[in-house]
Amino acid sequence: MPETNGYLIETRDLSKTYRLGKLDVPALRGVTFRVRRNEYIAIMGPSGSGKSTLMNLLGCLDTPTDGEYRLEGVEVSGFSGEELAAIRNRKIGFVFQTFNLLPRANAFQNVELPLIYAGVGKEERRARAGEAIRAVGLLDRARHRPSELSGGERQRVAIARALVNRPSLILADEPTGNLDSATGEEILAIFDSIRKAGNTILLVTHEEEIARRTERIIRLLDGRIADDRSL
Repeated sequence: MPETNGYLIETRDLSKTYRLGKLDVPALRGVTFRVRRNEYIAIMGPSGSGKSTLMNLLGCLDTPTDGEYRLEGVEVSGFSGEELAAIRNRKIGFVFQTFNLLPRANAFQNVELPLIYAGVGKEERRARAGEAIRAVGLLDRARHRPSELSGGERQRVAIARALVNRPSLILADEPTGNLDSATGEEILAIFDSIRKAGNTILLVTHEEEIARRTERIIRLLDGRIADDRSL
């Protein structure tokens, strides 16, 4: 069913329980919320509150034990692993605290990789990778490997990689966690510009100052939404 109501994300009673030996451990307990296109949202909560589990479900890296998840009006919670991989590659861009770059590939090659997986032709691939690297201000460092880049530059590469497939949704997990405050501010400024360009961003953070840069904060506690308010 195509998206018709203006919501990019809709969850209903989304739950996830992990089996540890003979023990069932609930990580999410009936989470319901909606996200409109072009929203910029912070996900907050203490350790063990369910933030990472929620991001994994929204990013189609895992499937819920119960409940519904609609992305662009399509119910994806029952998709197969192959179908979820296709959704991830086409519709979702990830930015991680630890960058997750291929160490032997240069910046351009790292950014280009999602397009290779998507089967994009060489000429278009190179043009789009160059466009994404230019957007984060790293064109002059495109041929450098991650070990030759600063932490902030590596995160810029990761952001360019997340943007290159022109996804519907950007998921960022503590994107400034490994950076000093000045570099973190530069990265947050990039997220501000990404949002202004029309992207939808969900950002996990434990820092109130960062969360206040967004327009809405969802707070999790014990696997449930404890608070959801616009700023």
